[in-house]
Amino acid sequence: MPASQTLQRLEKWLLRKIGKAIADYNMIADGDTVLVCVSGGKDSQTLLHLLRLLQQRAPVRFRLIAMNLDQKQPGFPAHVLPAWFEKSGVEFRIVEADTYSVVKEKIPEGKTTCSLCSRLRRGIIYRTAKELGANKIALGHHRDDMVHTLFLNLLFGGKLKAMPPKLITDDGAHLVIRPLAYCAENDIAKYARGMKFPIIPCNLCGSQNNLQRQKIRAMMQDWDNRFPGRTEAVFTALQNVVPSHLADNTLFDFRALKLEGRIGDEGDTLFDPPELPSVGSFPLPVRFER
Repeated sequence: MPASQTLQRLEKWLLRKIGKAIADYNMIADGDTVLVCVSGGKDSQTLLHLLRLLQQRAPVRFRLIAMNLDQKQPGFPAHVLPAWFEKSGVEFRIVEADTYSVVKEKIPEGKTTCSLCSRLRRGIIYRTAKELGANKIALGHHRDDMVHTLFLNLLFGGKLKAMPPKLITDDGAHLVIRPLAYCAENDIAKYARGMKFPIIPCNLCGSQNNLQRQKIRAMMQDWDNRFPGRTEAVFTALQNVVPSHLADNTLFDFRALKLEGRIGDEGDTLFDPPELPSVGSFPLPVRFER
């Protein structure tokens, strides 16, 4: 059945955002083999589908391999994604590893499981990428994830650190890319519903009520409800860092800063412009109109 005009416009909007992120950060090059990690959630399924569309239109040639890690969670519908991949005609690899039992054995009841689960999952993904000859690993994290990670590290970790759109893996063998870096979670959710992707919820960590990330998500939702555009503003800030107005001596040489009788780029005008825009008039990127 042909997609509605609204869904087509949304798809075009998301493709433009992904294309810009790929170009801005040089995520995919000619001859790349990209392992796309598909958990079964809305984000990774949207990522895979849109990358396949870009693959047909891009001026460079690259290979896509979808990967799903079956962590042997109770009730996980192991047949859903293989059937979906086969129907879609995408090359794929299903990896089975009982990380669920390991996490449950090592983490006390009531404690969050994300840290150990993530480490185990990363190791398996890296190994699979090597086996398949993939030089890039694509993850489904989006703009909201990146902003939430910034506040997680800021408020709970004491670091001014977010989730980068591109990085080298821990073992130095691959590049991790996040092509959805410019995409809003709400747009992805709406697109996934419209495309009727077979969504598989995570019942290992996603249902835990004590996750700090859920607290940050609730905080940002509250901010966006009261002051629309806050998530966009924070993400824009991630791309406009002024090291001279932070406090890290490794990023800016404060000790060497001396009075030179002139005002340079480090002046206070960077911090406090003459006309600071009000909350309601803060300049923000254009969003898809829903």
